[in-house]
Amino acid sequence: MATVSEIMRRSIPLLTANMSITEALDKLLSSELSGLPVVDTQRKIIGFLSEQDCIPNLVKASYHCDNRVTVNDLMYKEPLTVSPDTDVFELARMMGGAKPKLYPVVEDDKVIGIVTRHQVMQVLNEQLQNCSISY
Repeated sequence: MATVSEIMRRSIPLLTANMSITEALDKLLSSELSGLPVVDTQRKIIGFLSEQDCIPNLVKASYHCDNRVTVNDLMYKEPLTVSPDTDVFELARMMGGAKPKLYPVVEDDKVIGIVTRHQVMQVLNEQLQNCSISY
């Protein structure tokens, strides 16, 4: 079975904790992902900012035109991550239920990519199709 390193997206924008929410949202929206890792100056993951984290604050900030919010104010500070060697079946089990829809991929404490539920589903679908062919 495939590993995360074979399916992950390697080129992703990264956020910093002191970034303004408007700058972070520009990166998030242009990435077409539902969340992005927050890193320090060495690319070590220190948080994760998702669309879900942003929505409640955006309502208030947009209404009051308050742009003082930073990524640090909204980010989840204990993000779940996977290694590039994680088996896709194992990741699929992790994604079941209320777990995140995407995971930062971390190697040597540095963010090297991201893997999404969509990518996992594609691999599982290919596996299932291969099973059908062999019968």
